[in-house]
Amino acid sequence: MSVLEIRDLHVTVETDAGVTPILNGVTLTIRTGETHAIMGPNGSGKSTLAYTIAGHPKYTVTSGTITLDGEDVLSMTVDERARAGLFLAMQYPVEIPGVTVTNFLRTAKTAIDGEAPAVRTWMKDVKQAMKNLRMDAKFAQRNVNEGFSGGEKKRHEILQLEMLKPKIAILDETDSGLDVDALKIVSEGVNRAKDATNLGVLLITHYTRILRYIHPDFVHVLVKGRVAEEGGPELADRLEEEGYDRYLEGEPEPEASIDA
Repeated sequence: MSVLEIRDLHVTVETDAGVTPILNGVTLTIRTGETHAIMGPNGSGKSTLAYTIAGHPKYTVTSGTITLDGEDVLSMTVDERARAGLFLAMQYPVEIPGVTVTNFLRTAKTAIDGEAPAVRTWMKDVKQAMKNLRMDAKFAQRNVNEGFSGGEKKRHEILQLEMLKPKIAILDETDSGLDVDALKIVSEGVNRAKDATNLGVLLITHYTRILRYIHPDFVHVLVKGRVAEEGGPELADRLEEEGYDRYLEGEPEPEASIDA
Protein backbone atom coordinates (compact mmCIF):
# COMPACT_ATOMS: atom_id res chain seq x y z
CA MET A 1 0.00 0.00 0.00
CA SER A 2 1.20 3.50 -0.89
CA VAL A 3 0.30 6.60 1.12
CA LEU A 4 0.36 10.26 0.08
CA GLU A 5 0.43 12.44 3.19
CA ILE A 6 -0.13 16.19 3.17
CA ARG A 7 0.48 17.88 6.50
CA ASP A 8 -0.35 21.50 7.41
CA LEU A 9 0.42 22.69 3.89
CA HIS A 10 0.73 26.45 3.32
CA VAL A 11 1.22 27.72 -0.24
CA THR A 12 1.56 31.18 -1.78
CA VAL A 13 1.58 32.51 -5.33
CA GLU A 14 2.98 35.71 -6.81
CA THR A 15 0.28 37.97 -8.25
CA ASP A 16 0.11 41.57 -9.46
CA ALA A 17 -0.89 42.46 -5.92
CA GLY A 18 2.17 40.73 -4.48
CA VAL A 19 2.61 37.43 -2.66
CA THR A 20 -0.83 35.95 -2.01
CA PRO A 21 -1.49 33.02 0.35
CA ILE A 22 -3.71 30.36 -1.23
CA LEU A 23 -3.46 27.24 0.96
CA ASN A 24 -3.63 27.86 4.69
CA GLY A 25 -2.92 24.59 6.45
CA VAL A 26 -4.28 21.69 4.37
CA THR A 27 -3.94 18.20 5.86
CA LEU A 28 -4.97 15.07 3.90
CA THR A 29 -4.01 11.40 3.70
CA ILE A 30 -4.70 9.43 0.51
CA ARG A 31 -4.00 5.70 0.34
CA THR A 32 -3.97 3.39 -2.64
CA GLY A 33 -7.41 1.90 -3.20
CA GLU A 34 -9.13 5.02 -1.85
CA THR A 35 -11.00 7.74 -3.74
CA HIS A 36 -11.04 11.21 -2.18
CA ALA A 37 -13.17 13.99 -3.63
CA ILE A 38 -12.06 17.60 -3.06
CA MET A 39 -14.95 20.02 -3.52
CA GLY A 40 -15.30 23.74 -2.99
CA PRO A 41 -16.20 27.07 -4.57
CA ASN A 42 -14.10 28.95 -7.11
CA GLY A 43 -10.89 30.38 -5.70
CA SER A 44 -10.77 27.96 -2.77
CA GLY A 45 -7.34 26.54 -3.68
CA LYS A 46 -8.28 23.20 -5.24
CA SER A 47 -6.11 23.57 -8.35
CA THR A 48 -3.31 25.08 -6.27
CA LEU A 49 -3.29 21.88 -4.21
CA ALA A 50 -3.11 19.72 -7.35
CA TYR A 51 -0.30 21.68 -8.96
CA THR A 52 1.68 21.95 -5.72
CA ILE A 53 1.65 18.16 -5.36
CA ALA A 54 2.81 17.86 -8.98
CA GLY A 55 5.59 20.44 -8.52
CA HIS A 56 4.46 23.45 -10.56
CA PRO A 57 7.08 26.21 -10.08
CA LYS A 58 4.42 28.93 -9.89
CA TYR A 59 3.50 27.87 -6.35
CA THR A 60 5.70 28.33 -3.27
CA VAL A 61 5.35 26.07 -0.24
CA THR A 62 5.99 28.23 2.81
CA SER A 63 5.43 25.50 5.40
CA GLY A 64 4.10 21.99 5.76
CA THR A 65 5.04 18.68 4.16
CA ILE A 66 4.04 16.32 1.36
CA THR A 67 5.34 12.76 1.50
CA LEU A 68 4.76 9.63 -0.59
CA ASP A 69 5.53 6.43 1.28
CA GLY A 70 7.60 8.47 3.71
CA GLU A 71 9.71 10.13 0.99
CA ASP A 72 9.80 13.93 0.81
CA VAL A 73 7.87 14.88 -2.32
CA LEU A 74 8.76 18.57 -2.04
CA SER A 75 12.46 17.77 -2.49
CA MET A 76 11.74 15.92 -5.76
CA THR A 77 11.81 17.38 -9.26
CA VAL A 78 8.66 17.07 -11.36
CA ASP A 79 9.96 14.00 -13.22
CA GLU A 80 11.05 12.38 -9.96
CA ARG A 81 7.53 12.79 -8.62
CA ALA A 82 6.16 11.04 -11.71
CA ARG A 83 8.64 8.18 -11.34
CA ALA A 84 7.72 7.88 -7.66
CA GLY A 85 4.12 7.20 -8.69
CA LEU A 86 2.29 10.55 -8.80
CA PHE A 87 0.11 11.51 -11.77
CA LEU A 88 -1.73 14.74 -12.58
CA ALA A 89 -4.60 14.92 -15.04
CA MET A 90 -4.74 18.61 -15.87
CA GLN A 91 -7.84 20.76 -16.00
CA TYR A 92 -6.54 22.38 -19.19
CA PRO A 93 -4.30 19.88 -21.03
CA VAL A 94 -1.70 21.58 -23.24
CA GLU A 95 -0.88 20.90 -26.88
CA ILE A 96 2.52 19.43 -27.74
CA PRO A 97 3.15 20.08 -31.46
CA GLY A 98 5.45 17.62 -33.20
CA VAL A 99 5.00 14.82 -30.64
CA THR A 100 2.56 12.05 -31.48
CA VAL A 101 0.37 10.40 -28.88
CA THR A 102 2.14 7.07 -29.47
CA ASN A 103 5.63 8.52 -29.00
CA PHE A 104 4.57 10.58 -26.00
CA LEU A 105 3.05 7.61 -24.16
CA ARG A 106 5.97 5.24 -24.86
CA THR A 107 8.58 7.86 -23.93
CA ALA A 108 6.76 8.63 -20.69
CA LYS A 109 6.42 4.94 -19.82
CA THR A 110 10.12 4.37 -20.53
CA ALA A 111 11.11 7.32 -18.32
CA ILE A 112 8.95 6.08 -15.44
CA ASP A 113 9.94 2.41 -15.61
CA GLY A 114 13.58 2.91 -16.59
CA GLU A 115 13.20 0.64 -19.63
CA ALA A 116 11.15 0.68 -22.80
CA PRO A 117 8.05 -1.54 -22.91
CA ALA A 118 7.96 -4.37 -25.44
CA VAL A 119 6.61 -2.83 -28.64
CA ARG A 120 4.13 -5.54 -29.60
CA THR A 121 2.54 -5.85 -26.15
CA TRP A 122 2.61 -2.08 -25.61
CA MET A 123 0.83 -1.25 -28.85
CA LYS A 124 -1.79 -3.90 -28.20
CA ASP A 125 -2.47 -2.42 -24.76
CA VAL A 126 -2.61 1.14 -26.12
CA LYS A 127 -5.06 0.18 -28.84
CA GLN A 128 -7.30 -1.62 -26.34
CA ALA A 129 -7.24 1.33 -23.94
CA MET A 130 -8.11 3.73 -26.78
CA LYS A 131 -10.96 1.46 -27.83
CA ASN A 132 -12.29 1.42 -24.26
CA LEU A 133 -12.17 5.22 -24.20
CA ARG A 134 -13.97 5.44 -27.58
CA MET A 135 -10.93 7.12 -29.14
CA ASP A 136 -10.44 6.72 -32.88
CA ALA A 137 -7.28 4.70 -33.63
CA LYS A 138 -6.06 7.62 -35.78
CA PHE A 139 -5.46 9.64 -32.62
CA ALA A 140 -2.39 7.51 -31.93
CA GLN A 141 -0.55 9.25 -34.78
CA ARG A 142 -1.83 12.76 -34.08
CA ASN A 143 0.19 15.30 -32.14
CA VAL A 144 -0.62 15.42 -28.44
CA ASN A 145 -3.83 17.42 -27.89
CA GLU A 146 -3.30 19.39 -31.10
CA GLY A 147 -6.74 20.09 -32.55
CA PHE A 148 -8.37 17.86 -29.93
CA SER A 149 -11.76 18.86 -28.59
CA GLY A 150 -12.13 19.38 -24.85
CA GLY A 151 -13.58 15.91 -24.42
CA GLU A 152 -10.82 14.32 -26.52
CA LYS A 153 -8.17 16.00 -24.40
CA LYS A 154 -9.74 14.62 -21.23
CA ARG A 155 -9.93 11.12 -22.71
CA HIS A 156 -6.26 11.38 -23.60
CA GLU A 157 -5.46 12.29 -19.97
CA ILE A 158 -7.21 9.10 -18.84
CA LEU A 159 -5.41 7.13 -21.55
CA GLN A 160 -2.16 8.29 -19.97
CA LEU A 161 -3.47 7.27 -16.55
CA GLU A 162 -4.31 3.76 -17.73
CA MET A 163 -0.99 3.24 -19.53
CA LEU A 164 1.40 4.80 -16.99
CA LYS A 165 -0.14 3.04 -13.95
CA PRO A 166 0.73 5.49 -11.16
CA LYS A 167 0.19 4.87 -7.45
CA ILE A 168 -1.74 8.09 -6.78
CA ALA A 169 -3.66 10.10 -9.40
CA ILE A 170 -4.71 13.73 -8.93
CA LEU A 171 -7.57 14.53 -11.30
CA ASP A 172 -8.06 18.29 -11.56
CA GLU A 173 -11.64 18.92 -12.69
CA THR A 174 -11.50 16.12 -15.23
CA ASP A 175 -15.27 16.49 -15.59
CA SER A 176 -15.20 20.12 -16.76
CA GLY A 177 -16.41 20.60 -20.32
CA LEU A 178 -17.63 17.02 -20.75
CA ASP A 179 -21.07 16.09 -22.00
CA VAL A 180 -22.95 13.24 -20.34
CA ASP A 181 -21.60 10.51 -22.63
CA ALA A 182 -17.98 11.67 -22.40
CA LEU A 183 -18.27 12.01 -18.63
CA LYS A 184 -19.38 8.40 -18.34
CA ILE A 185 -16.59 7.16 -20.64
CA VAL A 186 -13.90 9.09 -18.76
CA SER A 187 -15.25 7.90 -15.41
CA GLU A 188 -15.21 4.30 -16.60
CA GLY A 189 -11.55 4.76 -17.52
CA VAL A 190 -10.70 5.99 -14.04
CA ASN A 191 -12.57 3.07 -12.49
CA ARG A 192 -10.73 0.60 -14.75
CA ALA A 193 -7.39 2.04 -13.72
CA LYS A 194 -8.33 1.78 -10.06
CA ASP A 195 -9.55 -1.79 -10.41
CA ALA A 196 -6.42 -2.83 -12.33
CA THR A 197 -3.78 -1.31 -10.05
CA ASN A 198 -5.47 -0.38 -6.74
CA LEU A 199 -4.91 3.25 -7.67
CA GLY A 200 -5.43 6.00 -5.11
CA VAL A 201 -7.49 8.89 -6.50
CA LEU A 202 -7.67 12.55 -5.46
CA LEU A 203 -10.58 13.89 -7.51
CA ILE A 204 -11.08 17.66 -7.64
CA THR A 205 -14.50 18.84 -8.77
CA HIS A 206 -17.13 21.55 -8.32
CA TYR A 207 -20.07 19.29 -8.96
CA THR A 208 -21.45 15.94 -7.86
CA ARG A 209 -22.32 14.62 -11.32
CA ILE A 210 -18.97 12.80 -11.76
CA LEU A 211 -19.43 11.26 -8.31
CA ARG A 212 -22.36 9.30 -9.71
CA TYR A 213 -19.81 7.29 -11.70
CA ILE A 214 -16.64 7.57 -9.58
CA HIS A 215 -17.84 6.86 -6.06
CA PRO A 216 -15.77 8.61 -3.36
CA ASP A 217 -14.82 7.02 -0.06
CA PHE A 218 -14.15 10.44 1.43
CA VAL A 219 -15.28 13.98 0.61
CA HIS A 220 -13.34 17.08 1.70
CA VAL A 221 -14.70 20.63 1.38
CA LEU A 222 -11.97 23.17 0.67
CA VAL A 223 -12.85 26.80 1.43
CA LYS A 224 -10.39 29.72 1.44
CA GLY A 225 -7.42 27.38 1.46
CA ARG A 226 -8.57 25.25 4.38
CA VAL A 227 -10.46 21.99 4.75
CA ALA A 228 -13.75 23.25 6.16
CA GLU A 229 -15.49 19.89 6.50
CA GLU A 230 -14.87 16.21 5.82
CA GLY A 231 -17.18 13.23 5.51
CA GLY A 232 -18.34 10.37 3.35
CA PRO A 233 -20.34 10.33 0.10
CA GLU A 234 -23.35 11.77 1.93
CA LEU A 235 -21.47 15.08 2.29
CA ALA A 236 -21.38 15.46 -1.50
CA ASP A 237 -25.14 14.91 -1.62
CA ARG A 238 -25.62 17.63 0.97
CA LEU A 239 -23.44 20.03 -1.01
CA GLU A 240 -25.58 19.36 -4.08
CA GLU A 241 -28.63 20.47 -2.15
CA GLU A 242 -27.18 23.31 -0.06
CA GLY A 243 -24.19 24.64 -2.00
CA TYR A 244 -21.27 26.38 -0.30
CA ASP A 245 -23.00 29.45 1.13
CA ARG A 246 -22.98 28.19 4.69
CA TYR A 247 -19.17 27.97 4.62
CA LEU A 248 -18.87 31.51 3.29
CA GLU A 249 -21.32 33.28 5.59
CA GLY A 250 -19.61 36.12 7.41
CA GLU A 251 -16.50 35.88 5.21
CA PRO A 252 -15.42 38.89 3.12
CA GLU A 253 -15.52 38.45 -0.61
CA PRO A 254 -12.06 37.81 -2.13
CA GLU A 255 -10.62 40.62 -4.27
CA ALA A 256 -9.72 38.23 -7.06
CA SER A 257 -10.06 34.53 -7.78
CA ILE A 258 -6.68 32.85 -8.08
CA ASP A 259 -7.76 29.44 -9.31
CA ALA A 260 -10.71 27.11 -9.55
